[in-house]
Amino acid sequence: MEHILAKYLPENAVLPCFELIKLHKIHLKIVNERKTRHGDYRQLPNGQHLITINTNSNKYRFLITLIHEIAHLVAFEKFSKQIKPHGNEWKYTFRMLMLPFISPDIFPQKLLGIVANHFKNPSASSDIDPVLSIALKDFDSKEEIENFVFELPMGAIFRTQDGRVFQKGKKRIKCYECMEIQTRKIYIFQPHAIIEPLKS
Repeated sequence: MEHILAKYLPENAVLPCFELIKLHKIHLKIVNERKTRHGDYRQLPNGQHLITINTNSNKYRFLITLIHEIAHLVAFEKFSKQIKPHGNEWKYTFRMLMLPFISPDIFPQKLLGIVANHFKNPSASSDIDPVLSIALKDFDSKEEIENFVFELPMGAIFRTQDGRVFQKGKKRIKCYECMEIQTRKIYIFQPHAIIEPLKS
C-alpha cells in the first residue's frame, strides 16, 4: 500500500496517511475521473469502510481529498451517523486531521498559506473555495489542466461539463452572467467554474 500511496501523495505525507488507513481499516480504491467529485466515502453492508479517489488528482488535491473522506468516517464514528455530512462536527474533524499535514515539509510555500487559510473553516469541497481551487490547478499535469470562467474574455463561448454552450457576459460583483446559446437564458457562474473554451 505504501508504494502505491507514494505515487499519489507528497513524499512526507505517505507514512502518516498509511497509518490513518491502517488505523481505520479503510479499503482505498483509486478510480477513473468523475466530473462531479474528487472522492467518496461509503460504509459497505459488510461494515467495510471504502474510500474512492480520482486517479487524476494532483498530489496535493489527492491528500486533501483523502483526509476529507477519512474525516467523514471519523466524524460519523465519533459523533453518530445523524450528523450533517459537512456540518460542524465534520469540519472540526477535518481540520484536526489536516493540521499535522499543513507543513512546509508537505505543501510548497506558494500553497501552504492558502491551505492553512482554507482550514480555518473548511468547505464541503476544495472546488467551492475559489482561491484554493485556482492554486491547486497550478499543480495539475499539463494534460489535466482545466479552464475557469474568469480566465475567458467577455463574449467568449464555452461548454460546461454537461455539454451546454454559453457566452460569457458581464461581471456581477464576483460572479459572471452567462447566456446559454440554445435557450438564451442567463445563468450565474462562479469565477472558478470549470469550462471548456470553444472557438467562436
